[in-house]
Amino acid sequence: MAFKDNDQAKAYWAENLSLVLKLLAVWFVVAYGCGILFVDALNEIRFFGFKLGFWFSQQGAIYTFVALIFVYVRQMTALDKKYGVDE
Repeated sequence: MAFKDNDQAKAYWAENLSLVLKLLAVWFVVAYGCGILFVDALNEIRFFGFKLGFWFSQQGAIYTFVALIFVYVRQMTALDKKYGVDE
């Protein structure tokens, strides 16, 4: 991976860090917010026979994390192409 100059490398890593922070924020909201903070309100809704708050704390956070991995891969592939550091 070779950048043309130092400014390009800094811009690349700034965008990479921004993406990671956004994805971690989504995961935090789903895992902590839906699984702990809003569990009482979400438990009023049924999802596949389970209370939605329970489902988020047991399964939803994991599914969200796996989906975020795929989003990260897709976004990083686009970012690598944008800066010309793709394989």
